[in-house]
Amino acid sequence: MKEMIKEIILEEMNRLNKNFYFMSGLPRSGSTLLSSILNQNPRFYSGPSSPVVATMIGLENQFSNDELFLGYPKPQQAKEIIASVLPQYYSDRQEPVIFDKNRSWTVRMNYIPGYFDIQPKVICPVRDTAEILTSFISMMRRNPYEVNGKINFIDEMLVKSNIPLTDDNRCEFIASQNGILGQSVEGLKKALMEGYDNSIHFVEYRDLVNNPKETVDKIYKFLGEELFEHDFNKLNNINRENDAQIYGFADMHEVRPTLESVSKNPEDILSPEILEKCKDTEFWRILNSDFEDDDAHEDEEILEISEDDQEDDTQLIGS
Repeated sequence: MKEMIKEIILEEMNRLNKNFYFMSGLPRSGSTLLSSILNQNPRFYSGPSSPVVATMIGLENQFSNDELFLGYPKPQQAKEIIASVLPQYYSDRQEPVIFDKNRSWTVRMNYIPGYFDIQPKVICPVRDTAEILTSFISMMRRNPYEVNGKINFIDEMLVKSNIPLTDDNRCEFIASQNGILGQSVEGLKKALMEGYDNSIHFVEYRDLVNNPKETVDKIYKFLGEELFEHDFNKLNNINRENDAQIYGFADMHEVRPTLESVSKNPEDILSPEILEKCKDTEFWRILNSDFEDDDAHEDEEILEISEDDQEDDTQLIGS
């Protein structure tokens, strides 16, 4: 029966004639820029962050906890429904190569072979921790506190938690277990500790900006796709999101036409205390065969992020 399910899923994906890859990684590390570059290739489509993985998680939880389903379970059919989310979400696209972007893919790497029966290939843009925090703080400074009545999502959480709105507090929250950076870091670590290191291709922000051709060619090699000549002086984000309404930042996914770095120096933006906490936190750069040795990494931290392993007891329906 499992083989039948795989055949049905593959048949649907082949019908749509698409190869699916994934993009995850860290925030403010160039994923929108990278998508704009990849979209120059007429065979590629890399959209904004999608709800695919979250929808799959929701469906899986719904089936697993629904008394009607538990009373008369049909796990094979449930798995087929969940697996159909990805190809159906992109059924409106004609491009044969699709990149689905969501930072939660590193947390649910098992979904890719488990539901789609394909080898995971996940592109992960990354960047120095201090530069990521600098990018967030700079964005907050150049945007008004409210945009059409919407407070940016970072300050909104601090206000709800009665935490004073200071740049240090913002950095601490962004990098905490509940913050956008902290969650992304934990996702990457989870994927690596589960043995998916060969399925992840890290793209350093500085490399993308300073050596774009070489960096993008390495992505093509990782994917096994034919090289394409990109123009790094004619960039355009074809998938503009409603940043102001959703995130409270009017320019959160802005892409400049010409590839260049205009990032501010972290030493000019962050406090000495935050800069000190950011030192040597880029764990992906020191990966080795001992990565899974907990003792070798017990001292790692990003600001005040806990390193306790998060138990993932999710089971693929029908597995």
